[in-house]
Amino acid sequence: MATPTLSEARPQGGAGIGSRPLMFNFRSEKDHFRPVWRLPRIMAASPSVRVLCLAGFRQSERGFREKTGALRKALRGRAELVCLSGPHPVADAAGPEGAGPDPGPCPPEEQPRGWWFSKQEADVFSALEEPTVCRGLEEALGTVAQALSKLGPFDGILGFSQGAALATLVCALGQAGDPRFPLPRFIILISGFCPRGLGLKEAVLQGPLSVPSLHVFGDTDRVIPSQESMQLCSRFAGAIALTHSGGHFIPAAAPQRQAYLQFLDQFAE
Repeated sequence: MATPTLSEARPQGGAGIGSRPLMFNFRSEKDHFRPVWRLPRIMAASPSVRVLCLAGFRQSERGFREKTGALRKALRGRAELVCLSGPHPVADAAGPEGAGPDPGPCPPEEQPRGWWFSKQEADVFSALEEPTVCRGLEEALGTVAQALSKLGPFDGILGFSQGAALATLVCALGQAGDPRFPLPRFIILISGFCPRGLGLKEAVLQGPLSVPSLHVFGDTDRVIPSQESMQLCSRFAGAIALTHSGGHFIPAAAPQRQAYLQFLDQFAE
């Protein structure tokens, strides 16, 4: 059964246990988005969908709000984004998503944080290596569970980088019956990858995961290579993939804006 398309942009192949993902690629802001299927445009007259957004590794609460600013502006009146950073402060020079050494003490909302670490003795994380531990993961899951309970209800979850891996695990646990994680109506994964270590891969890959999903990633992402994001995409039944020519960031230019909105239109009430 063919995956619904969002655009007539150049399709690319994908393989997986779910329906074959359809990719569409926007090379610049000058590219035009040309829908080939339409849903009733009822979202503007309906309450906004609420989305819990999980930050990447070594992102502060304030920094993640700033990184999602263009997206929040693009979705204004259509979706409410609630940002959440990891529970663990990250020490200086910690990991591939880092932005250099920590300059010193800073307010809590500016403290770089992470969801879990891949070494026992250091506050570091590598998305591309099989870790010996996933230190702090249970606290991370507890943080998300608390947010879902106290800040919800949410219609969907958005995750960026390590936050996308965590969002995937949350959906896998929810699909397996974990009462802490009711299945969201949708998930948006940006620069995502399959989490590794301590049975995480088995929990995620035994799918397919049934949650409707939009996967967004860059052709030139050097932190999370595009093949990692495509592997994650293949774990979801009926997944939709949107690529762009950039790197490791949350794109929100005009073509991506239309893709986000058209995806979200399916869940307007």
